[in-house]
Amino acid sequence: MPKGGKRGSHKGRMRTYTSPEEIDAQMKAEKERKEQEAEGVEPAALNEVAEKLPASGSEDSDDDDSMRKRTGTEGMIEIENPNRISQKSKKVTQIELDEPRQLSRREREEIEKQRAKERYMKLHLAGKTDQAKADLARLAIIRKQREDAAKKKDEEKKAKVAASAATRGINSLTLK
Repeated sequence: MPKGGKRGSHKGRMRTYTSPEEIDAQMKAEKERKEQEAEGVEPAALNEVAEKLPASGSEDSDDDDSMRKRTGTEGMIEIENPNRISQKSKKVTQIELDEPRQLSRREREEIEKQRAKERYMKLHLAGKTDQAKADLARLAIIRKQREDAAKKKDEEKKAKVAASAATRGINSLTLK
């Protein structure tokens, strides 16, 4: 039983497969096109090769539309539809690098933001900003507290040594 049941696929069409002969013909035609492009043969010869191929229905592209024969009013009137024009890529040599590129608003703001941050960091390291002054004042207070604590600890240590020496002196006199 087929995958979609008795009725077949849910897409409504039968599947069509390309025969190996058609694939070989397409491969040969593709090779010939590449060789002719390398040699510089006109596109009219390419159309003849394309007509020899059996139609597979999968070759719908903009190249076919540009090479096809114009019929009706298309042949008489030149119509420039901007939606039909294919984008032509520029070569690196064609791009002009002489004139400065205009920056977008976001790019300008980002650059200004980076420069302001760098300026602030220079001033901060030099100690000229309010935050740097507050930090330095806080550090000075902490240093002073640590110095006072170290002096107090030294005094207590000296007092303890003096007290122990005094008690040893008394102990040594009593032992004699």
